[in-house]
Amino acid sequence: MASNFFTARTTSTRQTKSQVIEPAPQPWVEKYRPKTIDDVSAQEHTVAVLQKTLTSTNLPHMLFYGPPGTGKTSTILALARQLFGPDNFRNRVLELNASDERGIAIVRDKIKNFARQTPRAQTVASDGKTYPCPPYKIIILDEADSMTQDAQGALRRIMETYARITRFCLVCNYVTRIIEPLASRCSKFRFTPLDNDSAALRISHIATEERVDVDKSVIDALISTSHGDLRRAITYLQSASRLSSSTNPPTKITSADIQEIAGVVPDAVINALARTIGVEVDDMDVDEEPRGKKGSFESIRKKVKQLMREGYSASQIISQLHDLVVFHPTLDSRKKSNSALIFAEADKALCDGADEELWVLEVALRVNKAIS
Repeated sequence: MASNFFTARTTSTRQTKSQVIEPAPQPWVEKYRPKTIDDVSAQEHTVAVLQKTLTSTNLPHMLFYGPPGTGKTSTILALARQLFGPDNFRNRVLELNASDERGIAIVRDKIKNFARQTPRAQTVASDGKTYPCPPYKIIILDEADSMTQDAQGALRRIMETYARITRFCLVCNYVTRIIEPLASRCSKFRFTPLDNDSAALRISHIATEERVDVDKSVIDALISTSHGDLRRAITYLQSASRLSSSTNPPTKITSADIQEIAGVVPDAVINALARTIGVEVDDMDVDEEPRGKKGSFESIRKKVKQLMREGYSASQIISQLHDLVVFHPTLDSRKKSNSALIFAEADKALCDGADEELWVLEVALRVNKAIS
């Protein structure tokens, strides 16, 4: 019996050690989320203002708004950790995702109960550091623009009543969806899409930490496909890393891999369609139709049918073709304006459920006529 007890205890010890040694898999967007507000990329004005609140510990109600992936939630979480420390963070901060919990019942019950509680006494930080730990709590309402009108109306009274011991931070994408009485009670901070240099610096840092070999073309592809959303760019990088490491031996990540993961149409494909329509594009990798057939109905119809059979999204084709035409260096303003009207009409038709192949063909033929 003693032998069985020893064996069981040894097995349990081995399992505990293996659990400690093996780190839990974690998305890179969480792994590299800023730990302090100094780590937040490209939001200099907001960071500068919040730095002063760290020294004065006088925090107002706040409203963070801007496009997805610009660091809104990461900034308030980093600020809260710097104010309260890892131990007091648990009992001083309430984070709710308003897209899931957005009814008036949540405001009256969960939010009000937390807001009315007097903050607990400051505990000594386990990491040995000293934190300001001001005498109030913070409630973070992520995606607050998803809250109902009634819930927002109930929230404004709570913000006034318990302002001495509770501060609110509303995080949203569209500030116009926050009712004016609620927005007027908050200091507004606008988060802008990340500039290319800041995004490239952050992506390069993560790639270096994860030992992922990427060149400038890959980073440029990540930035262009993410449209200022750093979270999306990091997710694409992690997906590409897993894809490249799944082969034996591992393959090098290319910009085409990033475009494939992002669901965009490869540049070579769009350029081929543009040249068939009659837009001059400098791309030597494009398989050209004979010059005599360029811009003809048959050549355009054949190219559109080929694209749709390959399964590309009509909306994505039209969006990328729009950017190519509108930012074309040699087309004049009148041709670009006429083409833009065509793209707008097609986008509306696709949103209404029109046939994709017919509208891509329609756009191609009308743009061909507009630029000729």
